Amino acid sequence: MIKPKRIGHLVLNVKDVEVSEKFYTEVMGFEIAVKRPLGTFLTCGKIHHELALFQAPEDAQPVTEGRLGLNHFAVQLEDLDALKEAYQHLKAHDVKIDRLVDHKMTQSVYFFDPDGNRIEFFCNSTETAEAGLALMRAPGRKNDALVLEDVAVS
Repeated sequence: MIKPKRIGHLVLNVKDVEVSEKFYTEVMGFEIAVKRPLGTFLTCGKIHHELALFQAPEDAQPVTEGRLGLNHFAVQLEDLDALKEAYQHLKAHDVKIDRLVDHKMTQSVYFFDPDGNRIEFFCNSTETAEAGLALMRAPGRKNDALVLEDVAVS
């Protein structure tokens, strides 16, 4: 049986590589690892790349929310303070926010990139991965709205 270790990286076809490059570096904090003719490879700073941006053909269909394909991808932040800072940063850059959710094992801010791809910034709410998995599997666990507006960043 195949036993995956982790998801290695994500490749997005984008309408304009330069616009997306600016969004993913200036708004989301990725670093450019290398630019190649087929696209730009981005890193969080620890491995060769986590994300790549490839130029889509001019006649590519736009991202359509709720259709088949990618629903969203998630980027983990260190803690709740980092999530609060990221939320304020997104708002300061006029990024379209989708929703804020307290999943119990994680707290999340969902938003859209320039092409309409939904992205999630999240932080864990539990001390261990085991506690998070147990909470996710708990009968009756329900998501709640997450409020970040009234909570100061420490």
